[in-house]
Amino acid sequence: MKPLKEIANEKATKFWLRKYCFSSVLALCVLVFTSCKEKKEESRTLPNIILILADDLGYGDLGSYNGQSLVPTPNLDKLASEGISFTNAYCPVSVCTPSRYALMTGTYPFRSWKKSGVLANYEPSMISDGQLTLPKMLQEAGYTTAGFGKWHLGANFPTLDGLKPAGYGQFKSENNGKNIDLSKPIENGPVDKGFENWYGFSCASECWVMEGNDIVAALQHEFYNIDAAKGKEHIEIIPSNEYLKLLTKKSIAFLSQRFRSPDKNPFFLYFAPYVPHIPLSVSDEFIGKTKAGTYGDYVAELDTYIGQILDTLESSGQADNTLILFASDNGSQFERTGIHINNANPSNDLASVKEKHNDSEEHHPNGNLKGSKWTIWEGGVRMPFIAKWPGKIPTGMKSDKIFALNDVMATLGALVNYDLPENVAIDSYDQSLNFLGKENNIRNTVVVQSSNGQMGLRKGDWKYIQPNENELQGQLYNLAEDESESNDLINEHFELVEEMKKELLEITSNTYSKNQNK
Repeated sequence: MKPLKEIANEKATKFWLRKYCFSSVLALCVLVFTSCKEKKEESRTLPNIILILADDLGYGDLGSYNGQSLVPTPNLDKLASEGISFTNAYCPVSVCTPSRYALMTGTYPFRSWKKSGVLANYEPSMISDGQLTLPKMLQEAGYTTAGFGKWHLGANFPTLDGLKPAGYGQFKSENNGKNIDLSKPIENGPVDKGFENWYGFSCASECWVMEGNDIVAALQHEFYNIDAAKGKEHIEIIPSNEYLKLLTKKSIAFLSQRFRSPDKNPFFLYFAPYVPHIPLSVSDEFIGKTKAGTYGDYVAELDTYIGQILDTLESSGQADNTLILFASDNGSQFERTGIHINNANPSNDLASVKEKHNDSEEHHPNGNLKGSKWTIWEGGVRMPFIAKWPGKIPTGMKSDKIFALNDVMATLGALVNYDLPENVAIDSYDQSLNFLGKENNIRNTVVVQSSNGQMGLRKGDWKYIQPNENELQGQLYNLAEDESESNDLINEHFELVEEMKKELLEITSNTYSKNQNK
């Protein structure tokens, strides 16, 4: 029989062993619980994101970018004063479809099947099956995604006869919509590319407006119609000058719903109005509100409705945890506007402005930049780009670092802790450090392109433009000294031109890796 002292020691040992094990298990449980709670809290602190993409708005339209602007833009100017404005930001192509492709995929559009120009009516998606998109990335990161306005990246429309839609591949067709089956959903459109909620059209000249995948309405246009369509009794007709107001209401309704939602997931709102694109469909209450003509009135109307969205955010109490981005898809079609200038036909206007005018009654939508939408010059490809995130992004800051619309995907991926695979968004650079005001040369080059496929390369202060079919040699400008591209230096810097030609070819090749460009 064991002595009492030994028995007592064994009991004490067992007691402390049990207590230690219990404490260890308890500590482990607390650690696991705390870790899960921290992860849950981290997901809750992901910023909401509002991305506003204007359509054909110029670099010089905003007062914050152009002190000579005749268009009052108080809401966008306030946004700029509360965040960072990039003064060397680029949409890769000077027309809408390819720039939207770059935004949505982080990839230059010349890598898609559509090498240049915009998608015509009813053409299929530019986005490949399985290709990761900006909204899909955010959806996978835990975001509720919604888009309102303009898609213009293609979709498949059902037809009554199984043939291609009438007017396929055209921009205007008298029998538009003749064989569209309005009772069936579209496929491979914005909902299938990452938007859980969608209201808007694919292409304005098609007229059709989708809610989700269903065709529910049509735009009433000056230029286009759906007169030939069958079975359209249930289709709502939306006058083009009421479309912006409708999109704003639906965007605000989405925000209000998210603010009330019990799931508390962060949201991504893509507000892509068809403004100030022609036709200049200004609401009656905004006609004559500016000194910049009908075009200026339309920009002022856009600013007002953007203000309503931002006011809704402010009143929600969630503004401090919301990242707001503003950009345009390309430069303005107009090089000058005003109350004494007829802008009904932009081509007439563009043909008459080879030289700049200094008339105080003229508004220059692209500021002092050369060119306009469609062109390879800065007026076509340089855009205003503003980012605001209270407490994270410095206020009232201007950055001259090169930024491209295709950088949005990698930048947001970094900010929401999403690891992009190596072969995804290959032309997108993480600019989050520049967003936060830490001023890094993340991107030293950017490829730009005109609507007809002519390419150029911005590298540091220099811009090289390939020759077009009517030129023997290209163009070269020092943008630091000559922002208006008035002094062509192509004959003075042979070695630099050859170097930039080579680099442009490397970037546009199929074997290109963005790691080469770091």
